[in-house]
Amino acid sequence: MNINELVKRYIVLLVLAVVSAEMVDAQFDPQIGQYMYLPTAYNPAAAGEGDLMKVAGLHRMQYVDIANAPMSTYFSFTSPFVIGKTKHGAGVRFLNDKYGLFTNQTLHVQYAYRQRLGKGYLSAGVDLGFVNVGFKGDSVNLDEFEGTGYHTSSDEVIPKGSKSGMGFDMGVGLYYSTNKWWVGASYSHAVSTKIVWDEYTELKGLRGTMYVAGGYHYRFKHHKEWQLQPSAMVMTDFRSWDANLTLMCDYKDRYRWGVGYRIAGSVNLLVNVDIISGLSLGYSCELPTNKLLLESYGTHEIYLAYGFDILKPKRTNKYKSVRYL
Repeated sequence: MNINELVKRYIVLLVLAVVSAEMVDAQFDPQIGQYMYLPTAYNPAAAGEGDLMKVAGLHRMQYVDIANAPMSTYFSFTSPFVIGKTKHGAGVRFLNDKYGLFTNQTLHVQYAYRQRLGKGYLSAGVDLGFVNVGFKGDSVNLDEFEGTGYHTSSDEVIPKGSKSGMGFDMGVGLYYSTNKWWVGASYSHAVSTKIVWDEYTELKGLRGTMYVAGGYHYRFKHHKEWQLQPSAMVMTDFRSWDANLTLMCDYKDRYRWGVGYRIAGSVNLLVNVDIISGLSLGYSCELPTNKLLLESYGTHEIYLAYGFDILKPKRTNKYKSVRYL
């Protein structure tokens, strides 16, 4: 048996172990390399940050050229608004995530209350919505295991068709930002939700993930058109953890490029540009530092966002007739 056949059999056995369990408990939130540009993907308190109404999308293709590799699409819409003298933020986010024979689709509404604190704003936010998890059981081919003792074709636990289930989901977060730096902390899947596929299989208690992220904008004193923008994000489900370290260079508040490193084992190359006022385009290429580099073309992300100011005071012009001066 060669190494490729061995890997395929381990993958099949892993899938069987997951779908035949009565309870599935795992972290399945996808990770993104351009986290600094899409904070509402993991922290609801960032909704309305920066006083811009913003539409953003990100598409992530992980381990290109490997069959059934993860693929994720994010979409978010956020907007600030004012009630009296208080500031708030609201938004909607959508995720369509595919990995192997599994799918994960989520739809959330977000709200954040913003309070002036020092030189910036402190926000507290909540994320409310639904998560739908599916499995393509009709795509599993186990004929080669027939008669080996691992299963029988009449095993009722093995899904014979596509399965899906929906459950309530909730997340919370805090976010503080100034003109020079930002920091946030959030927790996803704060409420234990139960997703039932059938009488044999259910997902109970989706494991939450804690995110802590922050960044700084350093503008050179004698070359003010240049900035360094370091940032970092640490995530953990309290069983395992990972971290992203990123350093971006900004020129004239329009052109950005940089490099990132993921502790789990990858190097990320990033570029971002403001095409026109309010319209940003970003791209990243993440290359694994392990043997996966020989089996795939890396992980690629495309980011597109458009933001515009809705809180700018309206200009009013008053005229007086020269007759009454």
